This record gives sequence, structure tokens and C-alpha cells, in this order.
Amino acid sequence: MLMYRALPMQLECRPINACPDKPAARRMMMDFIDRLAVHVPGARILAGPDLKLVVLPEYVMTGFPMGCPIPKWADWAAVDLDGPEYNALARIAQDNGIYLCGNAYERDVNFPGIFFQACFIFDPAGNHILRYRRLTSMFSPTPHDYWDKFLDLYGMDGVFPVAKTPIGNLAAIASEEIQYPELVRCFVLRGAEVLCHPSAEPLYTGITPKDIAKRARAIENLAYVVSANVAGHRDIPFLTATCDGLSKVVDYQGRVLVEAGPGESAAAVADINLSALRRYRNTIQINNFLPRLRMELYAEAYASERYYPPNTLSDVEPSPDHFARVQRAVLDGLRESGVIEPE
Repeated sequence: MLMYRALPMQLECRPINACPDKPAARRMMMDFIDRLAVHVPGARILAGPDLKLVVLPEYVMTGFPMGCPIPKWADWAAVDLDGPEYNALARIAQDNGIYLCGNAYERDVNFPGIFFQACFIFDPAGNHILRYRRLTSMFSPTPHDYWDKFLDLYGMDGVFPVAKTPIGNLAAIASEEIQYPELVRCFVLRGAEVLCHPSAEPLYTGITPKDIAKRARAIENLAYVVSANVAGHRDIPFLTATCDGLSKVVDYQGRVLVEAGPGESAAAVADINLSALRRYRNTIQINNFLPRLRMELYAEAYASERYYPPNTLSDVEPSPDHFARVQRAVLDGLRESGVIEPE
């Protein structure tokens, strides 16, 4: 039986936004990695030797830009693919014999002056086996904004990467993207079995929109979801515990196996039973959705050009005003075509 333990590690985010200069920001980022190097071995003691996958929260090294100009955030907060931050994270994975998934802002020499928000996975040998650049973002650059160039450079394997490993086929989805069923389905159509979900989301009483989405994506794709939230943000205008708690593991039938309460925590550890998942996926039954998909039914609707267009940053400087203009134009088009009704 192929079974192991996975942990969405809930950690406090200490944002770099108030740092006086770039060196101070980079020191804070390395301070987080130094903390992580202590906490991961501790988590392995708690979870036991079968702990094979650790997922970190969204942008936990840096916080989010919060109005910072894109070129400055790319300079201060984004990491290089061969930089010291990724090298240190790779060592943590290697030293602890785990797959380590997280989320960071990345620079890419092919796209100077900007950042991509990226999910990463390092394997137990310290190899960088998966890099996913977030495709849906409100006010930040994405590969879709440079679509033709990005495809020429990286192809569809770079758009929807899946890492095929001894602990299953792993994919990573960033934060609110769990609420886009089409996006998540694309990873599963490329073989994904375990969906790693770095997140930073509000703590509410009662079920939240993202929680509903986690269960739904698990059910409709017959996949595990390992979702790690932050344990609050320090030293920004948001109150500390606004985003806190709810880290969880959801199985392929939508059952929450474990959920963390608020605060820094390594308690939300659960078993991933790949043998059971694969048996379920290979059985003819009403709730095995994958062999029952009829894609031609939807192809025309999804090929429509009236939604968010590609390549909007191919010859434009990224800015919040630009993203807002594009979204207003899309809304106007949806109203004109009758997809949505005006207020």
C-alpha cells in the first residue's frame, strides 16, 4: 500500500514591506528560512518518519506587495532561480528527506523588471522539481499577460506543470486559484493526484468560499488537497489574526481529514493513501468523474474571446491601473453580450 503523511505547515508571515532598504528585506527573508530549518525537523518528530510532504503558506517569506510598485517589489522581494533563498530551501528538503512545497515571488531573466508569483516543490535530494507561475491574479503579472512569449519559452508543461514522484503526481495551486475549477482541472488532466495549495486567507467562523472550493476541487477531480494557510501577518495595517488558521488536508471524496486552529501549528498532519485514490480512479462508478468527461461539449464555450484577453502586458508597463482597465473592459463586453446583466 502506498501511503505517507502530509503536513500543511501553518506559519506566521513577517512581511518585508516596512523594511528601510533592500538588504534589510533580504535579511528578513533569510530569517524566515532559518526559522523553517528549525521547525521542519520538529514537525517530523511530531508527525513521524512517514512525513514525506510539507506545504508552506502563500508568500510566507515576504508578505504581499500591498501597493509597492512592481519593479521595486521585483527587486526587493523576488528571488532568483539560482539564488540563496531557493538554495537554502532546497537544503531543508534534502536535510529532512521531504518534498517541500511553497510559494514565493520570482524573477525571470526573460521577463526583466517584473515578478511572477510562483509555487515551487523541492524533492528529498534538493532538486527543484516543479515551478508553477500563478495564472490568475488581480493586480500582478502572470504568464497569461505575456502568453505568446511565455509559451514560446516554456510550453504548456511550464504552464500546468505536474511532478511525477514516488509519493504521487504533485501539482501546486496558488491561493484564490483553488476557486477556479477549470484551472485546477487542467493539472488533473495532466495526471495530478495531490494538489498542494499555499494560501493566505481570512479566518471566518463557519465555512468559507475557499473551504467550499477545496472540497469541491477534491471531489470533482478525485484528488487530495493539502492546503496551508498563514498564521497571521505581523506589522502591516491588517490586524494580525485576520488571515489565520484553517490549514487542512482534504481527501479525494471531499472529507476534511484534519484542520488546524489559529496560530503557528504543525498539527494538521494526515495520511495520503495513494493506493486507495488510484483504486477509486480506476473503478467504473457514478462518482468517478474523470472517465465520464465529455470535453467537446464545452470546447466552444471556453474558446470564447470575450473573457480576459492574453498578452495584455506584451508592450505595456504593468500597473494596478492597467489591470483595472482590462477588467473594466471585460465587464463591459460581458454586459454587451448578455453574459451578465447590468446593475
